[in-house]
Amino acid sequence: MTIWTLTKADLKRPYYQSLADSVVNAIDSGSLKKGDQLPTHRQLADELELSVQTVSRAFEELIRLGFVKGEVGRGSYIAASNKEARTPFLSDSQYDSVIECSILKPVSEDIHHDIMQSALRSLADDLPRSAIFSFRPNVATERYLGPATKWLARCGIETSPDTVHVTNGNTSAMTIALLSATNPGELVVTEEIGHHTLKPLTQYLGRRLTGIEIDEQGVVPEVLDSYCKKTVVKALYVMPGGAGPTASVMSVERRNKLVEVARKHDITIIENDAMGPLQPDREAPVYAMAPERTLYFTSFTKCIMPGLRTGYLVAPKALSQTVANRHLVTNWMATPIMAEIASRWVDDGTAETLLKWQRHALSERYKIATGILPDCFKATPYGMHLWLTLSNSWTEDSFLRQCQLQGVAVAPGSTFNLSDQPQAAAVRVCTGSVPTEQLRQGLQTVNRVLHSNPKTVAATQ
Repeated sequence: MTIWTLTKADLKRPYYQSLADSVVNAIDSGSLKKGDQLPTHRQLADELELSVQTVSRAFEELIRLGFVKGEVGRGSYIAASNKEARTPFLSDSQYDSVIECSILKPVSEDIHHDIMQSALRSLADDLPRSAIFSFRPNVATERYLGPATKWLARCGIETSPDTVHVTNGNTSAMTIALLSATNPGELVVTEEIGHHTLKPLTQYLGRRLTGIEIDEQGVVPEVLDSYCKKTVVKALYVMPGGAGPTASVMSVERRNKLVEVARKHDITIIENDAMGPLQPDREAPVYAMAPERTLYFTSFTKCIMPGLRTGYLVAPKALSQTVANRHLVTNWMATPIMAEIASRWVDDGTAETLLKWQRHALSERYKIATGILPDCFKATPYGMHLWLTLSNSWTEDSFLRQCQLQGVAVAPGSTFNLSDQPQAAAVRVCTGSVPTEQLRQGLQTVNRVLHSNPKTVAATQ
């Protein structure tokens, strides 16, 4: 059991928060390491002359932030270092007690359950043998390339089937794209506030990652160009369509300028178009401007249905075989039955119907948000989240704690920081994960906390 040097004199009010901060500092300094066991709540309370309730509250905060894991019969252990990735959303055990606005997902209602149930019944009567018997990826997925190119055209991608790879959604495609565009030790550049799984993924794959300066449209071309003059950049990872945490949407001019920089320095572009054609009248993807150097991927998970974990990765012809090989060693192939459902829905119009349904649902929630949180957040009218920058009086942790104490979970902005520089305190508030009335209540709570006095709140804790 690990015990570090700490006394009550080292703590300040509120004690539970100071104790939690001390544990985090001990993790950062290396005094506490992943797997170390912590003292029991009673033992620590006695040593620090605190109540067991205060210590328990500190541990609850550490568990929420992902630093500590509690196991029945074994006690509490250090779960992760501060440098390891922590999910921006709550664990399942915490979900039922709050209005869940921390996890990014589309609006889901009975219509989605009914349509999927109908699709599965149809498959039972008309299941192609290749979906269950084929062991060769080219045989199993060849029938899905036609619908794939049809859907990709809906996304603004005109391409031939030989450049398309069917994947198990965006996470699979992101891994394949990184493996195809870079080698171990090479550098990937991205937005300084970006995709929260990109950092651990590049670490696991042995790639380097740097987040660089962004503005209201995302990566700044001049900053990227300047950075490339100082070091070799192999790939640029971008989310130009508003799906990133800051909800930034790149103009056509910005996209063209980034392409110019990429060509100048021979950079491969990895384009994550997570929301696909969800935004109407959207700009053409970066791939359409630079198909010779862009790996583009999208899926149905965000724009159609969470459980439809199928997507498409489009590769330059020069990288197509590399992508196929990387797909083999990481996934072998996409799950044929899910790809079958997606393909049928593209062909019979179900995907288009659900896309329009999702647009309407999200636009209605955007209107609710603008009525409750006017002029203090960034979002797209058909997006699934709000990016809320906090005032100087609120720290990110204190705002998160207060929201959760009042029954709402939001995601910490620091989870998305991919640079070595501190960022302005912010939170991501997701709008698609709960029923409409719960969302309204949650946003009202967020607004109430936002306009309260942090010092007054702290004094009551």
